[in-house]
Amino acid sequence: MAFRSFVLAASSTLALMAGGAWAKDSVTIAMQLEPPHLDPTSAAAQAIDSVVYSNIFEGLTRFMGDGSVVPGLAESWEISGDGTVYTFKLREGVTFHDSSALDAEDVKFSLDRARAEDSTNAQKALFEGIVSVEALDPQTVQVTLEAPNGSLLFNLAWGDAVIVAPESIEDIKTNPVGTGAYTFQEWVQGDRITLARNPDYWGDQPALASATFKFISDPTAAFAAMMAEDIDAFDNFPAPENLPQFDADPRFQVLVGSTEGETILSTNNKQPPFDDIRVRQALAHAIDRQAIIDGAMFGYGTPIGTHFAPHHPAYKDLTGASSYDPEQAKALLAEAGFPDGFETTLHLPPPSYARRGGEIVAAQLAEVGIRAEIINVEWAQWLESVFRGKSFGLTIVSHTEPMDIGIYARPEYYFQYDSKSFQELMAKLDTTTAPDLRTALLQEAQEMIAKDYVNGYLFQLAKLGVAKAGLQGLWENAPTAAIDLSALSWAE
Repeated sequence: MAFRSFVLAASSTLALMAGGAWAKDSVTIAMQLEPPHLDPTSAAAQAIDSVVYSNIFEGLTRFMGDGSVVPGLAESWEISGDGTVYTFKLREGVTFHDSSALDAEDVKFSLDRARAEDSTNAQKALFEGIVSVEALDPQTVQVTLEAPNGSLLFNLAWGDAVIVAPESIEDIKTNPVGTGAYTFQEWVQGDRITLARNPDYWGDQPALASATFKFISDPTAAFAAMMAEDIDAFDNFPAPENLPQFDADPRFQVLVGSTEGETILSTNNKQPPFDDIRVRQALAHAIDRQAIIDGAMFGYGTPIGTHFAPHHPAYKDLTGASSYDPEQAKALLAEAGFPDGFETTLHLPPPSYARRGGEIVAAQLAEVGIRAEIINVEWAQWLESVFRGKSFGLTIVSHTEPMDIGIYARPEYYFQYDSKSFQELMAKLDTTTAPDLRTALLQEAQEMIAKDYVNGYLFQLAKLGVAKAGLQGLWENAPTAAIDLSALSWAE
């Protein structure tokens, strides 16, 4: 009997050791939002890129964790003297996950699809300056522009510009086939997505054999799952009030960095009364940014006064143009014909910055007479009713795309700002390559949208991550919406 007990104990120990060894070859990372689907080229949802960017899909260029743009599927390129022709040389031996070879025709298909008249690409404007895409030979692609564009290599690094194959495009939303270091394995709706290491990857093999993205929307559940070590990491942890507890626990590491996420009180510029600049200015002066940062984000976040990341060298601090001044807000409303305020809607998607921040914003607006009805919506509903349907008064969302001030040059964009002057300014920026001139134009752009009070500019979203102490290679900052698995490993 004693011998049998010893055998059972030894067997249990071996099982635990085997389980531990297996765990060191895999990772489970939690996210608050579940993607609506897995095609980064046909939706604006950040959660899609979080799962698939560089893991499943790759572009000609790509972002690194420090924000730099480096070669991706294109190993090199040449630019014509007038800056209008880019000739990309593709890497040799790259295959899609279905074993078909990547060639120049796939690149042509992808870029032509993204810029087509019927394209549903959320960032279609990135490709508007492209006149033609030609496959010169299987490994060479020529992209011709109507005018020089100093941002082209940057634009091609976005998740919206990844390379897809025509053979697998029909099922891309549920069965994505890319060229990345991981292959899609399983999607259990409402629970998780599992990826496996791609043994035929053209680049260095990642250390981890598999990865699971677990969806946990509730902040309390997120805290419980992390504390119980049911998950290995939580990207963009939704309960910042718990971070000191994790920081004091040697089992965990807390990663605090910056994102490209301008968190804004988006305003429907075509819907009365927001078509009146005085009303939009009143909104700006009714908002106490620091109170929102302290109350919703427990102090994590940087106040902004325009749609531009404070860590960018061209950033200009314009917070003073919309300082907290409720009396001025009331005066502006009276001048605009609303001495008693008005009613509107405030659509709030699931992220904590929106739901928690929205409660604070609604209370601040009420103090100046703006009665905002809070409407909590799921992410898919937000995309349908707000982003595509433009059926809203106000909403809170963080724009996590890098260097995306150009969206203000798109009158059809969901906040419907239509300024010919701004559009001309962005067109001039696109054809400017000199760094000092680009900085000047970017600062002029920041000032223009700040003075037009297009949206209520709240704060730059901090990247707040929690992980087990032994997990290495996580991005501290988020130059784009991505959870890059390629550099992850466990400390021995």
